[in-house]
Amino acid sequence: MLKFPDNFFWGTATSAHQIEGDNTNNDWWEAEQGSLLPHKSGKACDSYNRYEEDFDLAKAMGNNAHRFSIEWSRIEPEEGKFSEKAIEHYCKVLQALRARGLEPFVTLHHFTNPVWFSARGGWANERAPDYFALYVKYVAAHLGNDVKYWITMNEPVIVISKGHLSGKWPPFKKLDFLGCFRSSSNMAKAHNLAYETLNKIGGKVGIAKSINYLDQGGGALSPITALAVLVSRYIKNWWFLDKIARHQDFIGINYYTRYKFSFKRGFFDDWKEKRSDFGWEIYPEGIYHVAKETYKRYKKPIYITENGISDADDDQRAEFIKNHLKWLHKATEEGLDVRGYFYWSLLDNFEWAEGFTQRFGLVEVSFETFERKMRKSGELYGEVCRNNGLAPGRV
Repeated sequence: MLKFPDNFFWGTATSAHQIEGDNTNNDWWEAEQGSLLPHKSGKACDSYNRYEEDFDLAKAMGNNAHRFSIEWSRIEPEEGKFSEKAIEHYCKVLQALRARGLEPFVTLHHFTNPVWFSARGGWANERAPDYFALYVKYVAAHLGNDVKYWITMNEPVIVISKGHLSGKWPPFKKLDFLGCFRSSSNMAKAHNLAYETLNKIGGKVGIAKSINYLDQGGGALSPITALAVLVSRYIKNWWFLDKIARHQDFIGINYYTRYKFSFKRGFFDDWKEKRSDFGWEIYPEGIYHVAKETYKRYKKPIYITENGISDADDDQRAEFIKNHLKWLHKATEEGLDVRGYFYWSLLDNFEWAEGFTQRFGLVEVSFETFERKMRKSGELYGEVCRNNGLAPGRV
């Protein structure tokens, strides 16, 4: 038996826009109604109404924690005007989690912005940190007694790069380096302000950071290639975390894949044949390396806040989970302070610009009837959660 530490958190993760449906006041919904995005989220998984059904499935898997996000645009649909109906809804969500013995990990910003916020320039606006701080203060005042673990933002570097460099996500700007710099600085300031608010009410505060394993590859290794990898690791993995280093009680790692670097092959690419439906390389060892590097650099408790695979046939997911957990167990054996693992995702959901084409869920969802059905991989994950580790026959 590969046992994990006592009091280890086992859970799944979701985000509001991807599962709730009808998030009509945010910038993603607005873009979906036009021609800027190819897919519409519609009712998504209808989890705004079916959250108790979803939590029953999480409990049935032996989960003792659940990560979800609060939709800012529901809480503050207009600048400075807060919705009592929306905050009451999320209060009920928290009560439903507590009633099932699931510790809430609450994300305050998961990619989407209120339309009014985007209209003012979004994260590139110098007032953006103050806007976010007011929202956080309102949520903390109303929900703070029911939440211990807060994640201020999900993957801020992804939001910035896709929104201001590639132009594939809102606000759809390409090579906007000035906006990229302003947005990243403002998101870091916003996190720090949120930390101060949440820390005062006794919350444990961190961030969910995308940290993929960046490696060398493509023939003979060279000092120039090694330097390029180190620089890239710093920019992608550490730069933002360094800016908030004094304002985090833990670090959430979202790990999915490895990218190998070679000038000859054309910078970063994933080269292995074993891939997910999304086309990402399956590289379990990487979760060990990124956890080790992160802990060595910051000496903060670590939660794997996302790790998952798009696998519609469910023929790779169980092996994916087992192999990643074996490497994560190795990290705990070496003394790394890893305290939880959240598989992405509980449900098949709306996968942003890819729409409903990618299936990450331990639970299969029919987007016509909204019927939920546990996959075989969900049953395997349930065994892991109940055993607090991998049983001998599962290793």
